[in-house]
Order: sequence, then C-alpha cells, then structure tokens
Amino acid sequence: MTSLFLALALLQQPLDRRIAAAPDGTVRFSFAARPGVYGNGRNTINWDCRNGRCHSQQINENGNYTGWDDDEWSSACDSGPVRVALLKRGGAVVDLRTYVGGEWRTPAGTGITDIGTVSAREAAAYLLKVAERDSGRVSERAILPATLADSATIWPDLLRIARETRISKRVRRSAVFWLGQAAGDAATRGLTDLIDERGGDRDVKESAVFALSQRPRDEGVPALIRVVRGNPDPELRRKAIFWLGQSDDPRALALFEELLTRP
Repeated sequence: MTSLFLALALLQQPLDRRIAAAPDGTVRFSFAARPGVYGNGRNTINWDCRNGRCHSQQINENGNYTGWDDDEWSSACDSGPVRVALLKRGGAVVDLRTYVGGEWRTPAGTGITDIGTVSAREAAAYLLKVAERDSGRVSERAILPATLADSATIWPDLLRIARETRISKRVRRSAVFWLGQAAGDAATRGLTDLIDERGGDRDVKESAVFALSQRPRDEGVPALIRVVRGNPDPELRRKAIFWLGQSDDPRALALFEELLTRP
C-alpha cells in the first residue's frame, strides 16, 4: 500500500521533480504532438505537413538530426505522440532522444523509468529549461521536442535563448533554426530583430538569416529583402541575397535587378 501511495504522490509532482526523482538510466515520457506533426516511431519526424508536403528530420544511428527536406511525404507515419527518452547518469540528464509515433519497444523495469503521458505544455516548459541549462548535447537536442508540443507557445522562449550570450553557440543556433521553422509571423519579426541587433554573434545572426529562408515565402522573402536593404553587415546581406537566390521568387529577382542596375 505504501508503494501505491508513493506512486500516486509522484504522479502529482511537477515533471522536473519526477525526472529528478528517477534513478539513473533511461527516463521516458510522452505528450501530444501539435497538428501537422507525424513520425514513423523510429528515425523520421515530419512537421508542418500541408497539402501532402512536409518538412522532415532524419535521425541517424547516433541520435543526431541529419537533415530536412521539402519533398512529398509518403511514409506510413503516426500523428503522435511525441516520445522523449532521457539518459541519466550521476543524477544528471546527459542525453536525449526524440521520436514521434510508434510505441516503446522495451517495457519499463530495471534501468527504465516510464513517467507515461504528460501535459504537452509542461513537457515543452521542461525541455526549454534543459536547453537553457546549456549542459552540452542534451540542451541542443531538447529544443526539437519542445517545438513539437501541442498547444505550447514557445517562440518567446526560443528568442530569449537565441539572444542569451551566456548560452553556447550550438544551443543558440539550434534555437534560431527551430524558431524559424515553428513560430510563424511573430517569430519572423523576432528573427529580423535578432539580425538587426547591434553587436551579437555573427554565426547566430547567420543562422537567423537561414531560418528566415526556411519560412513560407510570404514571410521569409520580405524579411530577407529587408536584411539586404537595411542591414549594415555586408556578410549578412550576402547571406540574405544567397537565400533569396534560392527562392525563385519574383520579388527577389526585382531586388537583384535593382541592385545590378543601381548607378
């Protein structure tokens, strides 16, 4: 009976405390995915799926995210849940893997603590805290599952991470990339603000330019044109021009004509 009461008490605790209370080994939990997110339960995650097309992320054997594309999506995939597996060593979370769909292959037991299904908003908040801790690869990897959480507005947190100079460049660049992928109009405004800031890290700003190039044309192209027209950094202007050149957008061609015929 005591163990039952203990289990019930743990279920009522916040997610971060439940993870902290778990023993070393694998700690896993699941939560609802936002609309348009699909996965094969193993090594493919698709998001922003509309009209038969998706952005997708491949996960290699080392757990690294290896690419994205805009090809037609035809894989047999599930619309969730998002499944996160944490690795704890010495009481600290040192690694993280993300899956969408499918089911856990190994039942909970020795070395595996399964917290079960949790609130998507609580999961996103926890994962962003992991990112802000800047504790190596796990922080960089924590951003992706946070972006997949249903009913969670995370772009203000991603902007804060991207602007925080105490956080490592890898984590900040990851925040910028997923910010551009996930947050829509508000994020596009935030990315241009980030690019326009005086000072700051050049690599992070270049990541923001790239993130703008990944936005839908009606958002990304005008923002990139503003970078070309108004940013004082010639390298950032060149990056923006490069991505505009990949857009095949008539507004980009008009800008190039203007630049090339300028006296």
